[in-house]
Amino acid sequence: MAPGADELNALTLCGLADAIRGGEVSAVEAMAATLARIERLDPKLNAFIWRDGAGAMARAEEADAARARGDELGPLHGVALAHKDMFYRPGRPSSCGSRIRREFHGLETATVLKRLDQAGAIEVGTLAMVEFAMGPHGYNGHLPRCRNTWDFERIPCGSSSGSGTAVAGRLVYGALGSDTGGSIRCPAAANGVTGMSPTYGRVSRFGAMPMSFSLDVMGPLARTARDCARLLGAIAGRDGKDASSSRERVPEYEGGLMRSIVGLRVGVPEGYFDEDLDADVASLVEESLDVFRSRGASIIRVEMPPVLHRVAEIHPLVMKAEGSANHGAWKRSRAHDYSEEVGKRLEAGFFIPATDYINALQYRGAALREFSDAVFSKADVLHTPVLPMPTPSLEATAYSDGPAYLEMVVALTRNTKVVNYFGLPAISVPCGFTPDGMPTSFQLIGRPFAEDVLLRLGHQYQLETNWHERMPSALADM
Repeated sequence: MAPGADELNALTLCGLADAIRGGEVSAVEAMAATLARIERLDPKLNAFIWRDGAGAMARAEEADAARARGDELGPLHGVALAHKDMFYRPGRPSSCGSRIRREFHGLETATVLKRLDQAGAIEVGTLAMVEFAMGPHGYNGHLPRCRNTWDFERIPCGSSSGSGTAVAGRLVYGALGSDTGGSIRCPAAANGVTGMSPTYGRVSRFGAMPMSFSLDVMGPLARTARDCARLLGAIAGRDGKDASSSRERVPEYEGGLMRSIVGLRVGVPEGYFDEDLDADVASLVEESLDVFRSRGASIIRVEMPPVLHRVAEIHPLVMKAEGSANHGAWKRSRAHDYSEEVGKRLEAGFFIPATDYINALQYRGAALREFSDAVFSKADVLHTPVLPMPTPSLEATAYSDGPAYLEMVVALTRNTKVVNYFGLPAISVPCGFTPDGMPTSFQLIGRPFAEDVLLRLGHQYQLETNWHERMPSALADM
């Protein structure tokens, strides 16, 4: 008996891909279930900016015909995906969540989309995001409010807000986002899904709207670490069209997930990441270490170096300076088309002295050495909270010029932005729920190009827990 729509929607990305490959379900059946769920739930969630249901169904039919012919199938054959609205593809708009680019059509397809196409994935649309990726809260005044799947009165986090919401809501099986200071990991944590921010240069950025050249990375959000491993394996690797992409060999991420973690050293920070930390979040993150202990990993307390506090101050300077550099012409000619918040952020960036910006870039090498010497001489990965508090409410994050708003914005990315400055990989993994019913996640930070280690640890944690399987309570009766 063929699985019903609810059963198909409940499958993970890898579960669906393997079912299509094995002939247990057709790509058309899976796509029909996906499109029906999007049609039913997205008017409430507002995860999508643009949809192409007819085109997606046509490609699903092509996927089934290819399987019937005995064609070689890719690892994502027939799987429905959607992505943050910043990846270019000719023939459809890529607005970057803005009024200015509402009708923009890229001339070339983003490398990451080409690679997903080659792996057999089917794009069904583009997803909501903060205007020009400038904000961790998920709010965009130009779009209907994207909702947190667990509580519609909480923020979804951003800037990859639609990616976190669409995956958590089972609207699609996976999504791409970008991460400049936490924009993959924070929406993943707020919505109880898994998010992977790779090493700087691991994934091509060609054909994606830039936010901050020296900080931006592209990566996947999905239900599980295994799903993220399959997605990352499809998109990672050198790209001649992106001079910043690395020649570093891409491991077989999914194939290495079950390698033993016995003896791996999981570092627990003393200092910085545990400062101003909500007690309930701290307790859940601490409890997650028990799984790693049970599987033979060593838990090691690591004193955090003072450099982290300076990096937390430098990161926004780099981000604002680079972000503003992308917007000079538009800010002069179309200032009225920016929201008040984004407009003010850009203005601040225009007044950063070039010497301060250059000094901030030059400091990166010394800062990374200090951090690595302190952490990776003792541990293989660092285990920290993602968000230092339960996901805030819409009311608590409402834009204002006051200090409370600024403090909240700074707090949201406190634990994630330092990773971007260092260019290191990190993964967000769900690890429980706070008393108010909101998901909480831990973050694993690794050495450069150690995504395979992070994914392995995340996968083995998820073999022992079911936090990633929970259906958002806000969707229970929808």
